[in-house]
Amino acid sequence: MENIDKYIDIVKTMLVEYGPKVIGAIVVLFIGLRIISTVTKTATKLMTNKKMDASLAPFLSSLLNMTLKALLVISVMSMVGIEMTSFIAILGAAGLAIGMALSGTMQNFAGGVMILIFKPYKVGDFIEAEGQMGVVKEIQIFNTIITTVDNKRIIIPNGGLSNSTMTNFTVEPTRRVDFTFGIGYGDDIDKAREVMFGEIAKFKQVLSSPAEPFIGVSELGDSSVNFAVRVWVKTEDYWDVFFGLNENVKKAFDANNISIPFPQTDVHIFQETK
Repeated sequence: MENIDKYIDIVKTMLVEYGPKVIGAIVVLFIGLRIISTVTKTATKLMTNKKMDASLAPFLSSLLNMTLKALLVISVMSMVGIEMTSFIAILGAAGLAIGMALSGTMQNFAGGVMILIFKPYKVGDFIEAEGQMGVVKEIQIFNTIITTVDNKRIIIPNGGLSNSTMTNFTVEPTRRVDFTFGIGYGDDIDKAREVMFGEIAKFKQVLSSPAEPFIGVSELGDSSVNFAVRVWVKTEDYWDVFFGLNENVKKAFDANNISIPFPQTDVHIFQETK
């Protein structure tokens, strides 16, 4: 009987000492879970309204949810009286070690998040980055996948994309097409200019805004008089105009007896007389 009474006293003492703490911890846990659920739903709704990338919004919502729940569990365990200092220190050290081991991966992850949030490019854009050029096919958390013009699939880590120079050829609605055409020194400059303007006028894709087509002598070269030709087109018409105008100007020069010089070297041979 004495042992039973002793155990009963221990139980009573524990109930008196830990009962309120346990009840308080349960209440905090219940309320905390409700608050976390509300916060997560609100964050998800905000990201949806902001039209955040479909692959990023669920990930960020899950990350927010798990982080808040981890903090709640730590708080509840502290309320019960469980010492969390050592546990948190061990967890922090483990996190640091994992972070150092996965530094490259984490950099790519952070780069992917930045790309999906700020959208320097999107699927379907034609970009040049990290020495590669192609159409963006997929933007993942860690990598961006592009397809080159000759249909090669290239995977570029997002860390490099977010920290280096990247050219987006698609984002602007219009682009300027630049040409350099050379004629011989004996050819008529005004006639050549007239011929080039005539060929430009045949392309309906050429725009008059933001600037009219421009033709000007840019250089008196070693063997040719070079013209700088600049026209504005819609971005999707860039290559059609680039290749088409190059070909048409060559044909028009031939038809009008305007020469297109090529680099050449004159060799003079002297024979000594005895």
